[in-house]
Amino acid sequence: MKIKKILNNNAVVVTDHNEEKIAIGAGIAFQKKKNDIVNPSKIEKLFVMKENEKFQQLLLQIPEEHFALSEEIITYAEEALGGKLNDHIHIALTDHLSFAIERIRDGIILKNKLLNEIKILYKKEFDIGMWALRHIEKKTGIKMPVDEAAFIALHLHTANLNGGDMKQTLRQTAIIGDMVQTIKDYLHINIDEDDLSYQRLMTHLRFTISRISNGETNTIDDEMLKMITTKFPTAFNGAKKVAKELSVNHSIHLPEHELGYLTLHIERLRKR
Repeated sequence: MKIKKILNNNAVVVTDHNEEKIAIGAGIAFQKKKNDIVNPSKIEKLFVMKENEKFQQLLLQIPEEHFALSEEIITYAEEALGGKLNDHIHIALTDHLSFAIERIRDGIILKNKLLNEIKILYKKEFDIGMWALRHIEKKTGIKMPVDEAAFIALHLHTANLNGGDMKQTLRQTAIIGDMVQTIKDYLHINIDEDDLSYQRLMTHLRFTISRISNGETNTIDDEMLKMITTKFPTAFNGAKKVAKELSVNHSIHLPEHELGYLTLHIERLRKR
């Protein structure tokens, strides 16, 4: 495996069986030059990326320290999530992280409007994001706001092989936020984000939107549905209000059976 191009001290482009690949490892390019043989024991990650050219350009433009931090976070995330992330994460997270560090050094803080939703909907990824903030502060002395943990969580979620794309994830998260706000306004309550009923509601709404997007539906016995709507009329009216706004604002139509389950969650909040 020969070096075709050195990107930085920890990343090189290599030729392996006539195929161009990117090899990553601590000090993999130390005292190396083009056409040198790579020591296999130095290779921590080896992959073929469709966006090779973009990745190479990125690594030539950002500080090596930022790339190393991103790779450490990705390694930690893959271990914590128990699976490999999409290769695009090496571009997306590295680019975001480098820009975020520069922004924060310049005193520019971006608020994440979906922070509360992300903390609950993507808890594992958010916890990794919080670890990442501590890791970055330890390595650089830069204290990043909690909003950045949420941004990192989104990148990790969409890089998960079953996570979908960023645009879809942001849309679904924003829709869920709107649904929760409708419920809070209808019930005239503030909901503590640590409240178990609130977390159950958020999780339920996430899977509801996913089911509808995939053309699936949650079934409930007709007799049970009638009992729920009769016994909890206030909560059922709230569910219908959510459904109406969802249809008007997002062109998403909640099936009647989904209204039954949503009614139960609203009733739980109403009585908490």
